[in-house]
Amino acid sequence: MASILDQPLILGENLSLDPLPQQAPTATSPTVLIVGGGVTGLITAWVLLDRGYHVTVLASRWASFTDEQRLTSQIAGALWEYPPAVCGQHTDAISLSNSKRWCMVAYNIWDEIASDPNRAAISGVQMKGSNFFFPCPLEEDSKQLLKMREIESSGIRGFNRAPSLIQRQGIDPRYGAVDAYEHLAPIIDTDRAMEWLMVLVQSKGAKFVTETIHGDLYDQEDELRAHFGADVIVNATGLAGQELAGDKTCFPLRGALIRIINDGTDFPKVESSLAITADAAHDNEIVFIVPRNDNILLLGGIAQPHEWNLDLTLDSPEIQRMRARCEAFLPGLEFARTDPDYPLAQGLRPARERNVRVERELRRRRVMVHGRERMEPSRIVHSYGQGGAGWSLSFGCAADVAGLVEDALHNLPARAMAVSERLDVEDVHVQAQLNQSWLRDEVGGRRGLEVRAKL
Repeated sequence: MASILDQPLILGENLSLDPLPQQAPTATSPTVLIVGGGVTGLITAWVLLDRGYHVTVLASRWASFTDEQRLTSQIAGALWEYPPAVCGQHTDAISLSNSKRWCMVAYNIWDEIASDPNRAAISGVQMKGSNFFFPCPLEEDSKQLLKMREIESSGIRGFNRAPSLIQRQGIDPRYGAVDAYEHLAPIIDTDRAMEWLMVLVQSKGAKFVTETIHGDLYDQEDELRAHFGADVIVNATGLAGQELAGDKTCFPLRGALIRIINDGTDFPKVESSLAITADAAHDNEIVFIVPRNDNILLLGGIAQPHEWNLDLTLDSPEIQRMRARCEAFLPGLEFARTDPDYPLAQGLRPARERNVRVERELRRRRVMVHGRERMEPSRIVHSYGQGGAGWSLSFGCAADVAGLVEDALHNLPARAMAVSERLDVEDVHVQAQLNQSWLRDEVGGRRGLEVRAKL
C-alpha cells in the first residue's frame, strides 16, 4: 500500500463508486477503527476500504431523518468553497496551505460524482453557479484579490469576474455590493448525501458500531485496539476532539440556516448560491443563500463562537436579523415561506483555536517487548477541527489520513503538522512576498505597467 500522500486521490483510479471495494481485503489486511460517523469519518472509511483495509466505524449517533437533532454534517450548508470558508475560519498559515490542497481534491471528486445525472440524484451532489459579492472593488482588498486570482488559476470550472452579476442575480443595489465573481461549485443535499455515504461504505464492507466512548483515546488506545481488533484508530469526532483527543483548543461555532420553499411560487426560483463571506463583509454579517435541493433554499448565516446551546428559534433576534439581511440583499425573499416540516437547522461547527488537525497522535505510548519497556509511536490518527468546511475538505483530509495510517502501521515517528508542513508554510511566506509585489503592480495599474516596461 503506497502512501496516498505521494499520489493524488482520483475517482476512477484509486477511489471507486462501485459497491465493492476497489482492492478487496485479505484475512491479513490491517483493520482500522474510525471513531466518528459524520462526513469526515465516512469518507475516510470509503478511502481506506478502497485501499484494502478492514474498517469499523464507531459512532454514538448516526445521520437521522426524523424530527430529532440531526448530525452537524447534515446541518451544514455544504457549499464547496475555496478557503477560507464562508464563516471566516481557517486563516492561519498551516490551515490555509493545507486546506487549499485538500479542497481541490474534494472539488474534483464531487465534480466527477455530479457529472452523471443518476449519480447526482442518488448522492445529492450538484454543480451549480456560486456567486460572491464584495463591498468594494477587489483591487482595494488585497486578500480578496489574491483569493480570486488563486481561484482563477486553480482549475475551478466556470470562473467569471463580472460586476454585472449584481444586477443579473437581482441583488438590491442599495445593499452596497460593487464587485463580484462566479464559478461552478459542488452544492450538496447533506441528508441525501449522508444516507448515500452510509450505504456505500457498508456495501464496501465497513462494520457500523453504535457506541459512545468517553475520555482521551490515548489513555485507552491498547484496550480499544484489542477490543475491536484494530491496528490503527482514526479520530474523526469533530467537536468531541475536546475530550477524545484531550484538545482544549476545540470549541463550537454555532450556526443556523433558515429553510424556505424555493419552487418559484413566492419569488423567482434561486438556482445559484449567493454570498458575502465573513472576511469580505467587514462587520462580520454573513449573507449566505444556497439551494439545498430542487425545492429548498437555505438562508444564512451566523457564526457564534463558544456557544453550546441549540436553543435558537425563528423568533430569536439573531435569526430575525439573519433573515432581514438576506431579504435586504435579495428582494423577493420577504415573501418566502419556511419549510413547514423543518424550518430552522442549527448546529455546532467543530472549530479549533489552532489549525485544522490532520496528524498522528504526538504522545508516545509505553509498550512491553520481550519483558522490556520501551516507548513507541501511538497508532492514533486525528482528523478534526474542519469547522464549517467538512464537506469542502473531505476527500483531501481523507487522503492525508490514509497516508498517516500507513505511517502508523510502520511505526514511523509522528510529526506535528507545524513541523511536517514547515516547508509548506515557508513556501506560503515566500509566495506572500511575491504576491505583495504583484499586488502593488495590480493596484498601481498603469504605473506598475510602466515600471515593468522600463525594466
